[in-house]
Amino acid sequence: MSPILRCLSVLIAGTLFGFGLAVAQMIDPAKVLNFLDFAGSWDPSLAFVMAGGLAVNALVTPLILKRDKPLFAEFFRLPKKTQIDTRLIVGGLIFGAGWGIAGYCPGPMITSLSFVNSDILTVLAAFILGTFASRWVLAQRDKPAESTGAMVVGAAKAGR
Repeated sequence: MSPILRCLSVLIAGTLFGFGLAVAQMIDPAKVLNFLDFAGSWDPSLAFVMAGGLAVNALVTPLILKRDKPLFAEFFRLPKKTQIDTRLIVGGLIFGAGWGIAGYCPGPMITSLSFVNSDILTVLAAFILGTFASRWVLAQRDKPAESTGAMVVGAAKAGR
Protein backbone atom coordinates (compact mmCIF):
# COMPACT_ATOMS: atom_id res chain seq x y z
CA MET A 1 0.00 0.00 0.00
CA SER A 2 1.25 3.47 -0.81
CA PRO A 3 2.36 5.73 2.05
CA ILE A 4 -0.05 8.42 0.83
CA LEU A 5 -3.03 6.06 0.99
CA ARG A 6 -1.98 4.88 4.45
CA CYS A 7 -1.65 8.48 5.70
CA LEU A 8 -4.99 9.39 4.16
CA SER A 9 -6.72 6.47 5.89
CA VAL A 10 -5.19 7.46 9.24
CA LEU A 11 -6.25 11.08 8.69
CA ILE A 12 -9.84 10.02 7.94
CA ALA A 13 -9.97 7.70 10.98
CA GLY A 14 -8.52 10.36 13.28
CA THR A 15 -10.91 13.00 11.97
CA LEU A 16 -13.87 10.67 12.50
CA PHE A 17 -12.67 9.89 16.05
CA GLY A 18 -12.14 13.57 16.90
CA PHE A 19 -15.52 14.52 15.45
CA GLY A 20 -17.21 11.80 17.51
CA LEU A 21 -15.50 13.02 20.69
CA ALA A 22 -16.63 16.59 20.01
CA VAL A 23 -20.23 15.63 19.19
CA ALA A 24 -20.42 13.48 22.34
CA GLN A 25 -19.00 16.41 24.38
CA MET A 26 -16.12 14.28 25.66
CA ILE A 27 -13.79 17.22 25.03
CA ASP A 28 -15.60 19.27 27.68
CA PRO A 29 -13.80 18.67 30.98
CA ALA A 30 -16.86 19.80 32.99
CA LYS A 31 -18.94 17.11 31.29
CA VAL A 32 -16.32 14.47 32.06
CA LEU A 33 -15.87 15.61 35.67
CA ASN A 34 -19.64 15.53 36.21
CA PHE A 35 -19.66 11.98 34.84
CA LEU A 36 -17.06 11.04 37.47
CA ASP A 37 -18.86 12.86 40.32
CA PHE A 38 -21.11 10.07 41.63
CA ALA A 39 -21.79 11.83 44.94
CA GLY A 40 -22.60 15.24 43.43
CA SER A 41 -23.87 16.37 40.07
CA TRP A 42 -23.47 13.00 38.36
CA ASP A 43 -24.12 13.04 34.61
CA PRO A 44 -24.42 9.48 33.26
CA SER A 45 -24.60 10.53 29.59
CA LEU A 46 -20.97 9.64 28.84
CA ALA A 47 -21.70 6.06 29.87
CA PHE A 48 -23.89 5.86 26.76
CA VAL A 49 -21.01 7.13 24.62
CA MET A 50 -18.74 4.46 26.06
CA ALA A 51 -21.40 1.77 25.72
CA GLY A 52 -21.96 2.77 22.09
CA GLY A 53 -18.26 2.52 21.34
CA LEU A 54 -17.99 -0.85 23.07
CA ALA A 55 -21.06 -2.18 21.24
CA VAL A 56 -19.75 -1.18 17.81
CA ASN A 57 -16.33 -2.61 18.65
CA ALA A 58 -17.81 -5.88 19.97
CA LEU A 59 -19.86 -6.33 16.78
CA VAL A 60 -17.34 -5.22 14.16
CA THR A 61 -13.99 -6.48 15.51
CA PRO A 62 -14.76 -10.21 15.08
CA LEU A 63 -15.77 -9.52 11.47
CA ILE A 64 -12.60 -7.52 10.79
CA LEU A 65 -10.36 -10.20 12.33
CA LYS A 66 -11.77 -12.79 9.90
CA ARG A 67 -9.83 -11.02 7.15
CA ASP A 68 -6.30 -12.17 6.27
CA LYS A 69 -4.98 -8.67 6.91
CA PRO A 70 -6.29 -5.15 7.54
CA LEU A 71 -7.27 -2.97 4.59
CA PHE A 72 -4.58 -0.38 5.24
CA ALA A 73 -1.76 -2.30 6.93
CA GLU A 74 0.39 -5.34 6.31
CA PHE A 75 -0.81 -7.26 9.39
CA PHE A 76 -3.00 -6.94 12.49
CA ARG A 77 -1.30 -5.50 15.55
CA LEU A 78 -2.93 -7.33 18.44
CA PRO A 79 -1.75 -7.32 22.05
CA LYS A 80 0.26 -10.38 23.05
CA LYS A 81 -0.15 -9.78 26.78
CA THR A 82 -3.61 -10.59 28.10
CA GLN A 83 -3.16 -11.12 31.83
CA ILE A 84 -4.01 -8.49 34.43
CA ASP A 85 -0.94 -7.68 36.50
CA THR A 86 0.17 -5.13 39.09
CA ARG A 87 1.57 -2.77 36.48
CA LEU A 88 -1.78 -2.66 34.66
CA ILE A 89 -3.73 -2.03 37.88
CA VAL A 90 -1.36 0.68 39.14
CA GLY A 91 -1.27 2.30 35.70
CA GLY A 92 -5.07 2.28 35.54
CA LEU A 93 -5.29 3.91 38.96
CA ILE A 94 -2.80 6.62 38.00
CA PHE A 95 -4.60 7.18 34.68
CA GLY A 96 -7.95 7.41 36.47
CA ALA A 97 -6.58 9.90 38.99
CA GLY A 98 -5.21 12.09 36.19
CA TRP A 99 -8.47 11.84 34.28
CA GLY A 100 -10.46 12.78 37.37
CA ILE A 101 -8.22 15.72 38.23
CA ALA A 102 -7.87 17.17 34.72
CA GLY A 103 -11.13 16.07 33.13
CA TYR A 104 -9.28 14.90 30.02
CA CYS A 105 -8.12 11.53 28.79
CA PRO A 106 -5.59 11.45 25.91
CA GLY A 107 -7.98 11.36 22.93
CA PRO A 108 -10.19 14.26 24.02
CA MET A 109 -7.13 16.14 25.26
CA ILE A 110 -5.58 16.09 21.81
CA THR A 111 -8.92 17.03 20.21
CA SER A 112 -9.22 19.94 22.67
CA LEU A 113 -5.97 21.43 21.42
CA SER A 114 -8.17 23.25 18.92
CA PHE A 115 -9.25 25.51 21.81
CA VAL A 116 -5.63 26.68 22.29
CA ASN A 117 -6.09 27.97 25.82
CA SER A 118 -3.76 27.84 28.80
CA ASP A 119 -5.74 25.05 30.52
CA ILE A 120 -5.41 22.55 27.69
CA LEU A 121 -1.78 23.50 27.05
CA THR A 122 -1.00 22.93 30.75
CA VAL A 123 -2.74 19.54 30.69
CA LEU A 124 -0.86 18.59 27.51
CA ALA A 125 2.48 19.61 29.05
CA ALA A 126 1.71 17.55 32.17
CA PHE A 127 0.68 14.59 29.96
CA ILE A 128 3.97 14.73 28.04
CA LEU A 129 5.99 15.11 31.24
CA GLY A 130 4.15 12.18 32.84
CA THR A 131 4.71 10.01 29.77
CA PHE A 132 8.45 10.66 29.73
CA ALA A 133 8.71 10.26 33.51
CA SER A 134 6.94 6.91 33.44
CA ARG A 135 9.15 5.67 30.61
CA TRP A 136 12.24 6.68 32.58
CA VAL A 137 11.00 5.02 35.79
CA LEU A 138 10.11 1.81 33.96
CA ALA A 139 13.46 1.76 32.16
CA GLN A 140 15.27 2.15 35.50
CA ARG A 141 13.19 -0.61 37.05
CA ASP A 142 13.73 -2.99 34.15
CA LYS A 143 17.52 -2.61 34.01
CA PRO A 144 19.35 -5.86 34.83
CA ALA A 145 20.79 -6.04 38.33
CA GLU A 146 24.36 -6.09 36.96
CA SER A 147 24.02 -2.54 35.66
CA THR A 148 23.04 -1.09 39.03
CA GLY A 149 26.52 -1.09 40.52
CA ALA A 150 29.83 -2.88 41.06
CA MET A 151 28.82 -4.25 44.47
CA VAL A 152 26.04 -6.33 42.95
CA VAL A 153 28.32 -7.64 40.20
CA GLY A 154 31.03 -8.44 42.73
CA ALA A 155 28.51 -10.22 44.97
CA ALA A 156 27.27 -12.27 42.03
CA LYS A 157 30.82 -13.29 41.06
CA ALA A 158 31.62 -14.27 44.65
CA GLY A 159 28.67 -16.66 44.56
CA ARG A 160 26.56 -14.70 47.03
